[in-house]
Amino acid sequence: MSDLLTQAEYQAIAADLDFPRTAFIDGKYRAGSGDVFATVNPVTGDPLAEISGCNADDVDFAVSKAREAFEQGHWSKMHPSDRKDVLIKLCKLITRNRRELAVMESLDSGKPILDCETIDVPETIHCIKWHAEAVDKIYDQTSPTGDDAISMIVREPIGVVGAVLPWNFPLMMLAWKIGPALAAGCSVIVKPAEQTSLTALRVAELAHEAGIPRGVLQVLPGDGPCVGAPLGLHMDVDMVSFTGSTETGKRFLRYAADSNLKKIVLECGGKNPAVVFDDAENLDHVAQHVVNAAFWNAGQNCSATSRLIVHKAVKAPLMEKIEARLRDWKVGDPLDPNTHIGALIDAEHCKKVRSFLDKNDQGEGPFVAPVIYHVKAGDAKASDEIFGPVLSVIEVASNDEAIAVANDTDYGLAASVFTANTRRAIRAARDIRAGTVTVNCYGEGDIATPFGGYKQSGFGGRDNGVHAHDQFTELKTIWIDLIDPQSGDNIG
Repeated sequence: MSDLLTQAEYQAIAADLDFPRTAFIDGKYRAGSGDVFATVNPVTGDPLAEISGCNADDVDFAVSKAREAFEQGHWSKMHPSDRKDVLIKLCKLITRNRRELAVMESLDSGKPILDCETIDVPETIHCIKWHAEAVDKIYDQTSPTGDDAISMIVREPIGVVGAVLPWNFPLMMLAWKIGPALAAGCSVIVKPAEQTSLTALRVAELAHEAGIPRGVLQVLPGDGPCVGAPLGLHMDVDMVSFTGSTETGKRFLRYAADSNLKKIVLECGGKNPAVVFDDAENLDHVAQHVVNAAFWNAGQNCSATSRLIVHKAVKAPLMEKIEARLRDWKVGDPLDPNTHIGALIDAEHCKKVRSFLDKNDQGEGPFVAPVIYHVKAGDAKASDEIFGPVLSVIEVASNDEAIAVANDTDYGLAASVFTANTRRAIRAARDIRAGTVTVNCYGEGDIATPFGGYKQSGFGGRDNGVHAHDQFTELKTIWIDLIDPQSGDNIG
């Protein structure tokens, strides 16, 4: 990825952008049948574009085209190496248009251009490329049998997939879903968050240019009742992969039960702990990771470290270092490459985040500066998912208490442990009930490691890695009898 531009250069790109304004269905842009809605710049509150929304009629039409494409087999039965080549071409087109996509993402979501340029767009490309390269290297199996039979265990694409995206990482979450789903041979209908539809629509156009057949990747903008619910309830959708709030995720389980028992994969909320034991080394290093984990993307991150559980022996020096590091985190215009924290997504979300804040920490307009609260376990700030730049600090008197507090939550997405003792680190990583536990760092692993949660943080599968391919496939056993029906002997 090339060097960052100046704020003025990003503003010039923004002024020249041509925003998509309609759904992408059956290989082309076409107006939806629903209400027109505005996608709004979170910083200014001004509309970026008026988008033609979709409704249940558009869902029906898109599903029929997705099913038609799947059954025709131009993509689903294409040789895996050929699918790989098309997806690699898509990666090249995204790379060629990376600046346009980064600025579009920043304008639409309020994310800092620093993150869009250095994280979101590169990781989007890397994700699609990883799954493209994996697709012709994943082997099916044979099982042990006697001499009278052969059994083959094969993966087949599940069919028509609905991918429902959140607004906090529009491009990256698009890639997390379409990368493995398209590589597996599925037809995919994407419902982007209504706040952030632009980059998904643009990527669909690029995918068609790359050679993905009509009907295989479609994007339907619109809200949950108009698009999300019809997808979840549709009798000819085989699977829905959803990333977003736990409350909305539960709706998709009900939709599946009320329709065709379609497969549901949920990646939902989190109230993630960073546990700092009394023997943690290099508190500067710990502070760096805690600040990044808590406040990156303005805390609008399901795996954000929103709880710091720290032993009383190291709390005071660690807090000094955290507060010192926070002074370098600039809040402001997302198109300024020096900005670390941009705008919250919209006024409704700002109101929700501010409901947790003390009066003096409210901030103004779409911006909320990082804030730290010292609380007791069980306090609302320490138990509710705020989804903003808020870090709750809980002091503990022992390492055993730290693990107990870490597990005292309805969620189980991610956690971090900081300790100098390897045995203690491994024990803590085993004892904390979360889908990803990092040791002496914050992170989610990488594209090769499965990502998802325990308890109310996840259901039905994992994103990333080979496990993501598996969730978009059906597993079939093919049993071949080798006994000659005439003689009763083995054939051969």
